[in-house]
Amino acid sequence: MNNKAGILGVGSFVPEQVIDNFYFEKIMDTSDEWIKTRTGISERRMVNKDETTSDLSTKAALNAIKCANLKPQDIDLIIVATATPDMVFPSTACLVQENIGAINAAAFDISVACSGFIYAMTIAKQFVENKTYKKVLVIGAETLSKVLDYEDRTTAILFGDGAGAVVIGEVLEGGILSTYLGSDGKGKDFLNIPAGGSKLPASKETVENRLHTIKMAGNDVYKFAVRIMSEASLKALEMADLNTDSIDYLIPHQANIRIIEASAKRLKLSMDKVYVNLDKYGNMSAASIPVALDEAFRKGKIHKGDNVVLVGFGGGLTWGSSVINWSIQGGNNE
Repeated sequence: MNNKAGILGVGSFVPEQVIDNFYFEKIMDTSDEWIKTRTGISERRMVNKDETTSDLSTKAALNAIKCANLKPQDIDLIIVATATPDMVFPSTACLVQENIGAINAAAFDISVACSGFIYAMTIAKQFVENKTYKKVLVIGAETLSKVLDYEDRTTAILFGDGAGAVVIGEVLEGGILSTYLGSDGKGKDFLNIPAGGSKLPASKETVENRLHTIKMAGNDVYKFAVRIMSEASLKALEMADLNTDSIDYLIPHQANIRIIEASAKRLKLSMDKVYVNLDKYGNMSAASIPVALDEAFRKGKIHKGDNVVLVGFGGGLTWGSSVINWSIQGGNNE
């Protein structure tokens, strides 16, 4: 037996409502051309007033479980990576557990912003390989439209809503070859939501000052991201005893097209080997990588035996990368 954890199934879900750049032209000083030129984003998805992160997570989870040819009762553990949980507690994972009927599963959330999915997948890998759990459902999900300041054009235009999921279990071939995680708390002020925790509990003042919305120091985040995306990818490859020539496909965090292109250039990787759906969805934080992974697989971009590199960065500051030797047959081209 390989005794390696790998991906058994993938799934995703995005809301139906499409918000294009022309929407922002009407409410702030910006334009479709300005947004596309600087970010690569043309549109993003937005939940309706009554939709929650657990709603999106539930649909993505069921799609991943179906892809893995499993039932919800087969799941032993649910981990949800999100910066926009339904509530402070109980965890969004517990809400998903009830929604899908995963009666045998433990459940918890992690908060690592845009790096959250890779962090959660790394946790799942350990549980499977040390035989604590056999089937772990990992979800990255966000409803970021609910925490945006629509008077701040530097952040409001960037983010969208969605959810992606994978089922992690033991595989006979391939699997998750390596994961690399990192953080630098000195950058905590570069990207955050200041209020809502114990430091600044909700009050009339925090609401009036829009402190419950995303704040970002764009230039600082950009410089950090361009450097760390390539460095983290190389570190994960080194841990897997591989090099950049071994990469069949790169699934990066979808934050900004300039960051993605710069990272690919540093890795000497053709953009033909890089999956980009940023133009359709914007930055979905923890949902970004799993949604892109699911789409790439279903479009036949990823095949069994391929070496797939996942890499992301986020608030914290945090970063994570992983090399996966793909284990699933399928996709449109197979």
